[in-house]
Amino acid sequence: MKRKRRTEILVNGSAEVAAAMADEIRERYEVVVVEEPNHGLVMVKVRETARNSLFYLGEVLVTECKVRIGNAVGVGIVKGDEPLKAADLAVIDAAYAAELSETSAWTARLQSENERLEAERSAAFADLLRTQVSFETMDTD
Repeated sequence: MKRKRRTEILVNGSAEVAAAMADEIRERYEVVVVEEPNHGLVMVKVRETARNSLFYLGEVLVTECKVRIGNAVGVGIVKGDEPLKAADLAVIDAAYAAELSETSAWTARLQSENERLEAERSAAFADLLRTQVSFETMDTD
């Protein structure tokens, strides 16, 4: 699983999944905090479709953290004020960067969480579709 997809699942999924994975690493390895969880602002880039140009919509508050396991550095960045989740993501990222053996067992767990997220999205979309208005035209002869 690629880093981008893995991160999307961990950010959007249950905080307990990320916490359990990070705790598994913390129990077995020395995790050195390079940068404590702290707040920052990130510019939000949006594409304006009519002119196909990019512009900055504004800023969003993020929490970021950096850790190191051995020589591998991990980064966790989360929207909003979530220092624990940012730290957990950093530990998980460092574990993958260090190619720790525990990461191979996480694929099934991440896939299961992804399926749960997809089911939630499908249910929300189905609820949304119930409000859709149907426009029909009437033919007159």
